[in-house]
Formats: sequence, C-alpha cells, structure tokens
Amino acid sequence: MALLPLVAATAIASPVLAQTDPLPSWAESTSKAAIVDFVARVTGEGSPDLVPEAERIAVFDNDGTLWAEQPNYVQLAFALDRIRALAPEHPEWASTEPYASVLKGDDAAALAGGEKALMQIIADSHSGMTTEEFAKVVHDWITTTPNPVTGRLNTQMIYQPMLELLDYLRANGFETYIVSGGGVEFIRVFADATYGVPPENTVGTVGKLKYDVIDGQPVLLKEPGIAFVDDGPGKPVAISTHIGRRPIAAFGNSDGDLQMLEYTCLQQTPRLCAFVHHTDAEREWAYDRDSHIGKLNKGLDAAATFNWTLIDMAQDWTTVFPQ
Repeated sequence: MALLPLVAATAIASPVLAQTDPLPSWAESTSKAAIVDFVARVTGEGSPDLVPEAERIAVFDNDGTLWAEQPNYVQLAFALDRIRALAPEHPEWASTEPYASVLKGDDAAALAGGEKALMQIIADSHSGMTTEEFAKVVHDWITTTPNPVTGRLNTQMIYQPMLELLDYLRANGFETYIVSGGGVEFIRVFADATYGVPPENTVGTVGKLKYDVIDGQPVLLKEPGIAFVDDGPGKPVAISTHIGRRPIAAFGNSDGDLQMLEYTCLQQTPRLCAFVHHTDAEREWAYDRDSHIGKLNKGLDAAATFNWTLIDMAQDWTTVFPQ
C-alpha cells in the first residue's frame, strides 16, 4: 500500500547521531547506563556477548511507549471522530447506542457498553472502504487533529528520548519494529515518517480484509471484524509470525506488553527489557497500577522480579516531546 507523506512536524531525530552523546535527552541515570551498556556488550567486537547483526532485533510498543496515549488512545479518538463525520449518512445513529452518545459528545457513555460497543465503533469507522482510502482518511486526520489536552498534533507528542533510542539502536546494527495493540494499517500510515519504522516492520492488530477487483483495479476492502488481536499474549505470536526471530530488546509501558517482554527477556543470553513508567504529571501524565489506559500493574511487579529496566519519565528524561 502506497502511504502518504506526513507534514514536517513529524521529523525524526536523525541529527542526534552526529553528537557525542547518542541519547542527549536522557539524564545520566541507571536507565541510560543499562541501555548503553547493553548495546556495547552485544555489538562490541571481541565482546563475549556479541550478537550477530541479523539477530539484533528490538521491538517497541507504540501507545504510551513511543507516543502519548492520554487522555485516550489515539486510534480510539480517530474512531470516535470518524463516527461523527459519518453521522449524516446514518440518521438512525441519532437514536441508537453507542452512536447516539458519541454524537452527543458523551464518549464515556458510548464506551460504557464495553467491548461490544467498542467493536461496533471500530467496525463502522474502519470498514467499507479500500485500504488506500482508509490510509488517506487516517493521514488527513492525523495531520490535522490535535490532542484535546495539549493542543499539539498527536505526531508531535512522540517521545524525543525514544526517537533517539530508535536511532541509536539502528546505528548499532539493530532492526527496529513496532509491535502494537493498535491497528496495523492505522499505524503504518505515519510510522515511517514519524519513527523511521517502515510498513514491513510494523506489527499490529489486523482487521478483516477482502480481495476484489473493482473497475479493473485489484483492491483490498476493509470489512467489519478483527482477524487478530496483537495485545498481551498475542504479541509473542505476532512476533514469531511476522518477524520470525526472537527479539533481544523489548520496550513497553503497560501490562499489555508483559508477555512481549517475557518472550524477549526470560532467556539466558544478553537481553534488555524496559517499561516506560509514566511518572511525570507536569510534562505529561502520571499513571500506572490503577489507570484505565496504559495500566502497569503486573508489569511493575515483573520488572522488580526479573530486574528489568524501569524508565522513570520524570527522572530519566530531560526532554519529553520534540521542540
């Protein structure tokens, strides 16, 4: 699928590589030291922990790990806006839940119906078009719609330290992948321009597709329904299916990433696993065990048990978002 270019505001932090410090937005902390030490061990010539370049696989969750996920998941915000945009074509939605609540601006009431309501919203906002048409709709939305709290475009609410980390790993022979619970076709629209992660390195939840030929043109049509959920235990399955190698580094921020980190780091060979811990209520948001978005409960316990790295946003990052 040919993806559309994004606006310049989503520039990748490639100039970082020219500096002496490859991670300038990271404080001199144990988290930064753990990352630098790991990279040196697995890439240094003559190191007993040297990993062949083909095996240097690093996987990253997206929501809450590479960009902000508050006050709501970005793709959910897109789906809700899409329902509002399509409402004139569906007058029956005005008196039908969960659509009626969405149209009244009461998103909480719309989502009170749980997974069933969410699946209805996703199905009606993401289907009934070709993959190319969907990519254009996402592109137009992602390049114009701000976060409702900060007023910044969502593609400007990416984490500068994580951009530097992606560049740092790639400069040392790593192949970087996004492994997200978000929809793969949604993320692929902006992942390359925003993170430097091409479509073929983007793994996510897969919606149902149907092949057809329309007016002599072969197309893939997006249909209602989910073919595969790339979250929790689904992440190791997706990694095996789409990447074909077990990662040696994994980065997440929630319990939905726990199995991905287990799959990566419960090995006897050199590995690095880290959770981005949202501790900065002043520059971003502070949340973990009791959050309804990005809940990090079991993951905190696992990090303590297995000595994984906890990236403390307030203490470890001197900058959060790109300037």
